[in-house]
Amino acid sequence: MDTLPATDRPGPSQMDAALLLIRLAAALAFLYHGGGILFGMFGGPGPVQFAALMHMPVVVGYLVGLAQVAGGLAILTGSLIRVGAASVIVVMLGAIFLVHLAHGFDINAGGIEYALTQMLIALALLLAGAGRYSLTGFLPPSLRKL
Repeated sequence: MDTLPATDRPGPSQMDAALLLIRLAAALAFLYHGGGILFGMFGGPGPVQFAALMHMPVVVGYLVGLAQVAGGLAILTGSLIRVGAASVIVVMLGAIFLVHLAHGFDINAGGIEYALTQMLIALALLLAGAGRYSLTGFLPPSLRKL
């Protein structure tokens, strides 16, 4: 049952603008963190040190960084948004279960708070899509649902 009167519901342009703002916020974080992991930017560890910190093979550092950078670009542009959101969801699940869960919820204690928030935002974008304000229209029709 819908409890909002029709006059209180956001219109299509408002929803598209809201999706754009959510995409910008999420993409900036993923490009920042992914750039640090993949390229060592912004004082980040780079793929080799990241993998060493995680006690994983070096290829994991490259894959995590690539997933965050490519996912961030997909979310930012709205092109292939569902593929980008899915890659970000996988990375955030890894961050939650491999790093943050042992520290509880509070971000100040290294907990899951931020990773869970980013994962849920990516899940919402996976479900909703990019909205009208995206570069999806430049893709071939067969790729627009991705």
